[in-house]
Amino acid sequence: MTPWLEVGRLAAAGNLGLLVALSYVWVRNYRRHGARHTLALLVFGAFLLLENVVWVYLYVLNAGYIAWYRAATLEVQVAVTGLCLLEFVALVVLTRLTWQ
Repeated sequence: MTPWLEVGRLAAAGNLGLLVALSYVWVRNYRRHGARHTLALLVFGAFLLLENVVWVYLYVLNAGYIAWYRAATLEVQVAVTGLCLLEFVALVVLTRLTWQ
């Protein structure tokens, strides 16, 4: 198994966890204040949550994607996994700022 596939799986799962935590805060804040920007964050989070559910499905359950990923060049593997990693880093920063 390619290590980049495992990194992608972990990053996508981590993104799901961070998005659930962020969504919890945003729902709570929206109920309290009803601010439109909080609703916008909630919608944004919902789309990112859906995106990462798809990533987890592809990385874990979709045999065709996994076979394609393993057959791809190292550059493609790093680039695809890098997208999930960049999102993970951004979500870590956003989560840290939100929970402070």
